[in-house]
Amino acid sequence: MRRVVFNQKGGVGKSTITCNLAAISAATGKRTLVIDLDPQGNSTRYLLGENPIDPKETLAGFFKDILTYSFHSRGAAGYIHQTPFENLALMPAHRELEEQQSKLESRYKMFKLRDALLALEGYDEIFIDTPPALNFFTRSALIAANACLIPFDCDDFSRQALYALLDNVREIQQDHNDGLLIEGIVVNQFQPRARLPRALVDELIGEGLPILDAFLSPSVRIRESHQSAQPMVHFDPRHKLTGEFQALYRAIDERVGGISA
Repeated sequence: MRRVVFNQKGGVGKSTITCNLAAISAATGKRTLVIDLDPQGNSTRYLLGENPIDPKETLAGFFKDILTYSFHSRGAAGYIHQTPFENLALMPAHRELEEQQSKLESRYKMFKLRDALLALEGYDEIFIDTPPALNFFTRSALIAANACLIPFDCDDFSRQALYALLDNVREIQQDHNDGLLIEGIVVNQFQPRARLPRALVDELIGEGLPILDAFLSPSVRIRESHQSAQPMVHFDPRHKLTGEFQALYRAIDERVGGISA
């Protein structure tokens, strides 16, 4: 299963959701890979800490290899790093990705990530983190994925952006990846006792949007887990938020149980 976590709006928890779901997948015994396509590298720091990585060993090196037409390509496997967590590997980001974007787009390399992942063996689950924009990297991820998860914060500004985002995903479906499933919308920072967020979620469900029935609560522990470079299932296994991530993982695992990587 190749799953992309995507929203054009920043600060909605893409990296947090990516890494925590991937860590739960790995903890269940599945061989799991995270691909960090965001030049900011939040997922990379979450899983590897602040240790510097040579850009040649990151996705920047992978895309440089594509741009230079190397006859000795290492393939995607050559840029994968093992994290400190069993069964969990990472293709890390690097800030040089930002500089490569225009070259990759002008040479129409959007299908190269898909091709590389189709040739990659040894993983049961692949989670792809993306930048907060509809750009070369997010389009590449949507083309490469089987399913798309959309993080959503409960406010009216996010709601308007959500409609535009769904239109963009559907355009990718129609033009480049008709097998892409909109797996669900993940309600993040949800406060069940607040009237307006609950009403907003109910309205979206009433409109037929695929809201997943596993909401994520706000918690300072998530920031602490970022600082310690440990997803919640390792940082605080008994915390309420850890249970919510586990419930979310079960929900998506059941929804696409028939789709393989």
